[in-house]
Amino acid sequence: MNTLRDEAVVLRTYRSGESDRVVVLWGRELGKIRTIAKGVRKTTSKIGGGLEPLSHVNIFLANSRGDLKIVKQVEHCNRFATLKGSFERITAGMALVEVVDAIPAEDLADEGIFTMLVRALETLDDPEIVPLLVPAAFFLKLLALDGSEPLLDCCVNCSSEGPLVAFDAAQGGTTCRDCRSGRQISPEALVVMQRMMGGDLAGVLREANPAGAGEVTAVAQEAIERHFNRRLKVARSTPAS
Repeated sequence: MNTLRDEAVVLRTYRSGESDRVVVLWGRELGKIRTIAKGVRKTTSKIGGGLEPLSHVNIFLANSRGDLKIVKQVEHCNRFATLKGSFERITAGMALVEVVDAIPAEDLADEGIFTMLVRALETLDDPEIVPLLVPAAFFLKLLALDGSEPLLDCCVNCSSEGPLVAFDAAQGGTTCRDCRSGRQISPEALVVMQRMMGGDLAGVLREANPAGAGEVTAVAQEAIERHFNRRLKVARSTPAS
C-alpha cells in the first residue's frame, strides 16, 4: 500500500457509514482530493480533531482500491486559535473554503490556490485584522489568479475612465454612466475595491468598517458566483456590514 504525504487545508467533511467520515481537502501538491477517515467518529479516534473544516495540516494518505484515499495520520501545521475563537472569523473562513470547494479541479494540483487559501486563513487568524472584507478580497483575488481579474479602472464596454457607476459581473468589470449595466456601485466602494486589488489590501483589512464595505461584499459575491455558475450558501450568510 503506497503512502502519500501532503500539506493541506480541510474544505469540508461528511459522514460515511456508522463511524467513518469523508474529508475533502485542498493539498499543496495533490490539489483537491476526497479522502476517507475510517473510524474517525468514534470517541477513541486520535485523528478526528485534525480533520475539521479550516484545519491546516500535514496529512498522510494511503491509496486504496476505491476512489477515496485513506487518511492514516494527521499533524497540525497551524491551529488558528484566534480564527476559531470567533464566530465572525469562522463564518468568513467557511466562505473561503466553500469557494475553493466549488473549483471543478479534483486531482489537479494548483499550489497557487493552496498558498492563497492558507494566507487568507492566516489573515483571519491575525487579531489586528477585521474579518469583514476578507471573503470579498479572497473572491476577487481568486478571480485574478484564474485570469479573470475584474476591470476596475475604466468602463468594461467603452474604456472610459468615468465616472464609473456600476459593476457588471457578466462582463467582468465596471461600467460608466453612459454604458450603465449591472449593480450600482458608489465611489467609496469602488475606491475600496481598487485599493484591495492595487496593493493596499492590508490597509483595507485593518479598517473597522470602510465606507462601501457592504457593496464590495455584494459585488464580490456576485462576481465569484457568476464565475463558477453557482450560489454560495456561506458567503451569502456573511454579514455585509
